Amino acid sequence: MTGLGGITFGREIATAAARHGLDARLLAAVAAQETGGPGADSGRNVVGDGGHGHGLFQIDDRWHAFAATPAAADPAANADYAAGMLSGLLKRFGGDVRSALSAYNTGSPSAQGTVTAWPDGSRLGYADSVLRHLGRLGGALAGSRTSAPPPEAYTGAQAPSGAFAAAQLGPGQQPPLQPFRSFTSEMQAAGAACEDADRRMAAMIDPIDA
Repeated sequence: MTGLGGITFGREIATAAARHGLDARLLAAVAAQETGGPGADSGRNVVGDGGHGHGLFQIDDRWHAFAATPAAADPAANADYAAGMLSGLLKRFGGDVRSALSAYNTGSPSAQGTVTAWPDGSRLGYADSVLRHLGRLGGALAGSRTSAPPPEAYTGAQAPSGAFAAAQLGPGQQPPLQPFRSFTSEMQAAGAACEDADRRMAAMIDPIDA
């Protein structure tokens, strides 16, 4: 359980990781990706994705009954549930960390998933963004088929400002549950708006077919 001293929810994450045989820093990197944002070393205990994502690891109540229970708001229980999911995915995909992370986000081991904008201009798919968090935490993926690329390997367009805001909390402090709109939910909302615009345009051009 080393490497998590002093970070928000470090004890809960490390305990869950040990229980499920995971690298604690990898689990912390997932929390940072889900509810922390670029530059964070852990996550926040929030409700996101239009009310569907719950807790530190944003467990989705549309797919997981656990997320609809009060335990989902408990960082320790939330971390334990996420650790169990990630451990199962690693076993399913033969220890391939990138595949397991992609499946955690999208259900598919090969999907790019949520794209995160980092302050240096990098735009990274879900798994690569988690691996960058892992590198910042000093984690290594010994024995895995995937390793984290060095920060200088990432390039991309300028990141928009205000995409994420990391919690500024001291060791042991726990932020309360609060409304939170994640990058994933913003992208889903934008996609829905585009689809609606397409339908309205089709109706104008050919009302019968639309």
